[in-house]
Amino acid sequence: MRNKRMFVLMIVFILFVAVMGFSIGDRKKLTWPENFSLDSTAFLQEWMYRPAGYVAELFKDLSNLHAIYKENEELRIAAAAYARDSIKYNFVEAKNKELQEMLNFTERQKQLYNYKYLIAQVVAVGNDPYSETIRINLGSKDGIKINMVVVTDKGLVGLVNRVDPFFSSVMPITKLSETSPDTKAIAATVLGKEKDSFGIVDNYHSDTGKLSMSKISEHDPLTKGDTIITSGQGNVFPRGMVIGTVDSSQVGDFGLTYTATITPAADFDHLTEVFVVQLPETGENAE
Repeated sequence: MRNKRMFVLMIVFILFVAVMGFSIGDRKKLTWPENFSLDSTAFLQEWMYRPAGYVAELFKDLSNLHAIYKENEELRIAAAAYARDSIKYNFVEAKNKELQEMLNFTERQKQLYNYKYLIAQVVAVGNDPYSETIRINLGSKDGIKINMVVVTDKGLVGLVNRVDPFFSSVMPITKLSETSPDTKAIAATVLGKEKDSFGIVDNYHSDTGKLSMSKISEHDPLTKGDTIITSGQGNVFPRGMVIGTVDSSQVGDFGLTYTATITPAADFDHLTEVFVVQLPETGENAE
C-alpha cells in the first residue's frame, strides 16, 4: 500500500508540474508558488540523478580496474619472459644449437632448458631468523614441487622447501650457510664466460647483505661488475638463473683459490610477486 501511495503521489506531482508548464505560457514573470514548484522539481531531479551518476561512474571505474589488472598480469608475464630470454638467447640458445648439430640431440635434450614461469603472490614472509621462509600462494594443485627454483624478474630468490595443496614455502638464498645442512650451495659461473669461470655460492652475510662465492680458480676471468648466474651443475638450480653481480674478489683459504663478494640481484625487502621455474618433464624429474 505504501508503495502504491508513493507512486500515486509521484504521478500527481508530475501532472501538476506539466499543467503548470502549460499555464505559464509566454509569461515572463512567474508567481512565487510557480517558482517554488520549479525549484523543488529541479532539486528532486538533481537528488535522483546524482546518485545514478555516481553508480554509473563506479561501474565504469570497476571496469577500468579489471582492464588494468589484466594488463598488469600480461606485463608481469612479459617481464618474466624477458628475464628468461635475456639469459636464454645470450647463453643457452647458441650452446644448444652447437651441441645439437655436433651430437644429434634427441627431442628431450632439445627441451632441457625450455623453462616455464608460474606467477605466484607472496602471502607471508617469516621474521624468525632461525627459520626464515617465504610463503607463496601456489601449491601441489598448481604443479609446485620440492626444490623448484623461485625467482623475480631481477634474479634468484630461493628454493621451494615445503609444498601444501594450495600454498608453498620458499627457503631464500639469504639463508645460505656453509655450516647449515638445510641449505644447498649454488654452482655458479659468469655470464659470457661460462667456459672459463666456475665457483660455489655458499654463504650469505646478513650484516653486509652480500653473498660469498668460493672455490674460484686463480685463472678465472671473473672481474668486478660481472653477472653471476647458476651453472646448472649439481642438478638442483637450473642453468642460467641470475644470482647477482660481483663486488670484489680476494684470495681464499691457503692462497690456492679465490673468493668473491656478490650483491644479490633480487630485492628481498620488496617481495610481492615471484615466479616459480617449472622445468620440462623428463624421465628424471617427471612424477
